[in-house]
Amino acid sequence: MTTLSAFKTFTDSLPGQDQLMPVLFVGHGSPMNGIEDTEFSRRWTKLASEIPVPTAVLVVSAHWFTRGTRITAMDFPKTIHDFGGFPQALFDVQYPAPGQPALALETTKLIQSAQVELDHDWGLDHGTWTIVRHMYPKANIPVLQLSIDYSKGPQYHYELARELYALRKKGVLIIGSGNMVHNLRMVAWDRLKDPSYGYDWAVGMNDTFKSLIESGDHKPLINYSTLGKEALLAIPTPEHYLPLMYTLGLQGPKDKVSFFNDKAVGGSLTMTSVKLAA
Repeated sequence: MTTLSAFKTFTDSLPGQDQLMPVLFVGHGSPMNGIEDTEFSRRWTKLASEIPVPTAVLVVSAHWFTRGTRITAMDFPKTIHDFGGFPQALFDVQYPAPGQPALALETTKLIQSAQVELDHDWGLDHGTWTIVRHMYPKANIPVLQLSIDYSKGPQYHYELARELYALRKKGVLIIGSGNMVHNLRMVAWDRLKDPSYGYDWAVGMNDTFKSLIESGDHKPLINYSTLGKEALLAIPTPEHYLPLMYTLGLQGPKDKVSFFNDKAVGGSLTMTSVKLAA
């Protein structure tokens, strides 16, 4: 159990910084990116060298969809293999990064709009470890996950994210992990190796999302159903899109937008990722 003294010791060890930590939205795509040398995983590795070394990493993963909001609060979160039909090598992966219960407690205190539950059962799912193991292969930086409340809409998640802004001043790297365009039912499985192949509606919607992000016009992104039938094709279910709301909700007035891994996969998925940095 995390004591008040442990909480104070941890927060005291994270002095405010002059420079805000960047915020990321990462298109994670196939779990195989976690073990394969792909253009996407190579970019994740390079990304870590372009930003300050974080004091901790907090990930909002599309693969932890819960009733209510939870945050992992164990000393050593387990590696979760939440998929099927992949090679044994993927199931053999362990990412033994520590947790940070004191940071979990601090986060619950920052969030006033919801009762956040300290969770000791989940761990790091593939929306987290497939990315972070490429960024920080030594597994020496604490990693936590914040769940997505499936009973709430995009506006709720956007506003909740704004309450986490103080963590950027403490050197915490916050990552939303999902995919902007994510329609598995329409994947062209025979075109997975062709990163230039995307359905017209998927590429067009992805471009619309990017344009709105670049202009800082978040309202249509929050109310994405108003963007037409292409938006509903791009987001047939919300779990892979909602992590983007956390990234955008954390944007500050001086943050500049850049994109990376801006590719389509299998026609109906995009790996397009966002970096916000002052």
